[in-house]
Amino acid sequence: MTEPADSQRATLEKAVHMYGGYWDTDRSLRALRDAGHDPQDKHTRRILRDLTSEGLLVKVEDRPVKYRLAETG
Repeated sequence: MTEPADSQRATLEKAVHMYGGYWDTDRSLRALRDAGHDPQDKHTRRILRDLTSEGLLVKVEDRPVKYRLAETG
């Protein structure tokens, strides 16, 4: 059974807020697995790009791709 994409996105967004720091695909996959999801690399990268386009994350490195929580205020 496939879980809703919104569920993984919400879980990853919560983890980013809770733990802060730098995020890449590997860390995101671990966070999703730890929360009981069965994430796929491609989908997880898409979630990271979506969170970046919405202003939650800022891309800080291209190769390998790395993000951090955007500054607020």
